[in-house]
Amino acid sequence: MLRILVINPGSTSTKVALYEGEVPVLNETLRHSASELASFAHISDQYAFRRDCVLSWLKGKGIELSSISATVGRGGLLRPLASGTYRVNEVMRRELLQSGEREHASNLGALIAGDIAAMVGRPAFTVDPVCVDEFDDLARISGLPEIERKSLSHALNIKAVARRAAADLGKPYEELNLIIVHLGGGTSVTAHRRGRMVDVNQALDGTGPFAPERAGGLPVGDVIRMCYSGRYTLEEMLKKVAGRGGLVAHLGTNSSMEVEGRIAQGDQHARLIYEAMAYQTAKEIGGMATVLKGDVDAIVLTGGVACSRMLTDWIAERVRFIAPV
Repeated sequence: MLRILVINPGSTSTKVALYEGEVPVLNETLRHSASELASFAHISDQYAFRRDCVLSWLKGKGIELSSISATVGRGGLLRPLASGTYRVNEVMRRELLQSGEREHASNLGALIAGDIAAMVGRPAFTVDPVCVDEFDDLARISGLPEIERKSLSHALNIKAVARRAAADLGKPYEELNLIIVHLGGGTSVTAHRRGRMVDVNQALDGTGPFAPERAGGLPVGDVIRMCYSGRYTLEEMLKKVAGRGGLVAHLGTNSSMEVEGRIAQGDQHARLIYEAMAYQTAKEIGGMATVLKGDVDAIVLTGGVACSRMLTDWIAERVRFIAPV
């Protein structure tokens, strides 16, 4: 039976799982404290540290590397690619290590998977990386010819959930029109037409709703004035947009559970900000419905923040007229 090691790095944790065939036999989240990560200037510098954490976990569970048939790592910021499974190779490694300013924890997945697989001569793969691009040409056009709209999303989860939703609806994914929303540290609102993800807000540092850690769409003129105010460096502005925006900027936390706790204690400002996040998400869903010309079979909410019944109820009450949620 095939034994597959799965590695999914996030900003402050690395999720690992061991599958035998299609059955998960081990599953754990390895947490990384702020003090542990503080010594690394760039996210790419963390990959050896995180690889060693995974190796220590395997050793602690008594798993011999030689027993593993293949490894799979979360896909990062590669060149635009069609949805699918890709083998990790040296070209991919170079692209992930040379992503420049567009660093993201997802870049570490294929690097770690590749390193561990190479130790025992096994293949390493990545599936549906964040750069999955199935855009229609219309979706690429922005208001400036110098700037092209890009497809960056939580594609791995979104594509998996799309197939699960299709199974629940009793139809092939390729016969459905879906709007799938990943609610996490960032929010991806995606339109799927007959098996292709044809539009998405640029979830990393682009448009769309604000999220726990992302600023979302902003008035461009105000952003330009901030950039030239002399108060912020390029790095600080990028961090404001992705990492310290959204709930972090407004409420000082990226935890939806903490925000809901504050609302339960009567914090009206927290309620206003949290409901505004739901409002903006619903508005983006409405926009994606126009991409599909109103022909929507279902709206699907997924991701860690989708565990918040308060938030999903606020979203659903605004969009259920479009399609079942």
